[in-house]
Amino acid sequence: MNKGKRLFQYALMYKKIIIAALLMLTVAVAADLTGPFVAKRMIDEHILGIESKWFETKKDKMSVAYDSHYYKREKYFEQNEPKGKEAQILQVGRKFVFLEGSIDFDGKRKLEGTTLVIEGKEGRADYNVDVLTGETLLAFTKPEISKIITLLSLYFGLLVVAAFFQFWQKYLLQKSANRIIQKMREDVFGQIQRLPIQYFDNLPAGKVVARVTNDTEAIRELYVTVLSTFFTSAIYLSGIYIALFILNARIAMICLLLIPILVIWMLVYRKFASKYNHVIRSKISDINAMVNESIQGMTIIQAFKREKRTEHEFANLNQEHFTYQNKLLRLNSLTSHNLVNVLRNIVFVAFIWYFGAQALTPTSVISLGMLYAIVDYINRIFQPVQGIVNQLANLEQALVAGERVFQLLDEPGIDVSEKEIPRYKGNVKFDHVSFGYKEGEYVLKDIDFETKHGETVALVGHTGSGKSSIMNLLFRFYDSQKGKIVIDGMDITEMSRQTLRRHMGIVLQDPFLFTGTIASNVSLDDPSITREQVEKALKDVGADKVFKHLEKGFDEPVIEKGSTLSSGQRQLISFARALAFNPAILILDEATSSIDTETESLIQEAMDVLKKGRTTFIIAHRLSTIRHADQILVLDRGKIVEQGNHDELMEKKGKYYQMYQLQLGGAPLAG
Repeated sequence: MNKGKRLFQYALMYKKIIIAALLMLTVAVAADLTGPFVAKRMIDEHILGIESKWFETKKDKMSVAYDSHYYKREKYFEQNEPKGKEAQILQVGRKFVFLEGSIDFDGKRKLEGTTLVIEGKEGRADYNVDVLTGETLLAFTKPEISKIITLLSLYFGLLVVAAFFQFWQKYLLQKSANRIIQKMREDVFGQIQRLPIQYFDNLPAGKVVARVTNDTEAIRELYVTVLSTFFTSAIYLSGIYIALFILNARIAMICLLLIPILVIWMLVYRKFASKYNHVIRSKISDINAMVNESIQGMTIIQAFKREKRTEHEFANLNQEHFTYQNKLLRLNSLTSHNLVNVLRNIVFVAFIWYFGAQALTPTSVISLGMLYAIVDYINRIFQPVQGIVNQLANLEQALVAGERVFQLLDEPGIDVSEKEIPRYKGNVKFDHVSFGYKEGEYVLKDIDFETKHGETVALVGHTGSGKSSIMNLLFRFYDSQKGKIVIDGMDITEMSRQTLRRHMGIVLQDPFLFTGTIASNVSLDDPSITREQVEKALKDVGADKVFKHLEKGFDEPVIEKGSTLSSGQRQLISFARALAFNPAILILDEATSSIDTETESLIQEAMDVLKKGRTTFIIAHRLSTIRHADQILVLDRGKIVEQGNHDELMEKKGKYYQMYQLQLGGAPLAG
């Protein structure tokens, strides 16, 4: 399914709001576009209506007294009302004249004293007339004043109605747009929770953040501004064309040429803008990724004086982004406003060519009111056209951003399961397991061991030997390519990852703390973990002794990553977090490597109590911390080369023996 259809499907989720907004928009456009019709009627029938035929009549509210007689416009006579002598009021230059009777033909008018001369194709005609004074002329216009006021009130009322419905259609369209983006962001963030750890190994965090923030914000502009403008413009244009066809079909046909021109322009624009926007969105992701990486590694950058080099790399990346932004800017500058002005001028030239000669002659087939209405509508055409053209850049950005977001949503993920199982005992068996992060490159080879409930298993070996990979498999951050892992007789691949991890706890070498408090970082705001359990877990690891000097105790604020706490303090919180969830299997991934000797002794004191009733896996470089482990697995290049407890392995005087002696600071003893 293409991105356009998927964006449309998101819009359908809130179709009721959108339909209501479009109905309100239709009413607003209808009210707004009725205005020129009202103005045309006011001009032709009331302001310029004085030049209509007049007939002598009796005195009434619509009649005008002149020269001891009463005259009334033809349109105000009732159906069977008798009419007297005919008269006519004509405009000659800036003056108005009163003529008893009517003219035989119309043409070029001029006034010679009290004689009206009309010259046309039929010849010349002279008429005796009375030149009207300003006061008399005003008397003839009085019957129209009430009509003009009524039409002005109607015009104003239409503007109020249009403004009212425009406000609500804009509000509802933007509300639906914000709802759509809210739903999309929730879907994207939910998808991130479903993605396997391996996905994040290959994609920098900054690029993922760009998908959730920058790209969804660009899509928000699509719904809030672009589609709103397109909907409004489409309905507005439809209304204008209907009005133009009612007024004058030929002019409407000329204006219809705008549509294919606009469509062709959109296709040409998208061809170039799509390419530029793909590069721009990609560069924004790269910039986000680099900024994120620089912030994370700021201590290293400053410690090794890499500020200038990092700044130079960022400048290069920023320059590439700037270059393509300028290309897009030039494309937009050469079009948008300029394109609309060109189209506007073409239409007006066509209009003047068609109507100009006729409109300048008294025999014109087009009235002044009609001329006003058509010019008004032609001017109005270019407001939605300019709106559409100006939004093409945002449209293309949104489509490119949508493509990137949907790529993330289409990544194969793992549904989060809420299924619960009874707490397992923790009998773990690795049955000839082989695993590689890349296909064909195994980092674990034929791992085979078994541990019983309540035992402590230590994994030791040089860096890269596969210790952490074993824990990654046990936690199902990854799945093995060969063999299987069994817990209490159950193959872990046959249960959901969330169900498996529900009874596991882990403490990593580099502890991660969230913004909140010490207590909230222990419970992770899980409602099933009480305050008492949080405090007990902290006390069991000796954290009460470490944090007793803090003003707010366990409610002391923690900022992102706990950067205001020492590494030992962060590790204690991480340790307490694992214990608070009362895991059946506890994994300590070099958990004491960043803790000072005094803090380590606190944890060691608690370990004898904590490991009772649960299976504990310890990954440690510091071999003094695992002397009392029930089982020690010595790994080398992905294989188990030695297995046994501390005393057994020391007696063998093999690899473990050598590592232990080196850590004590002496040379290995001769066998």
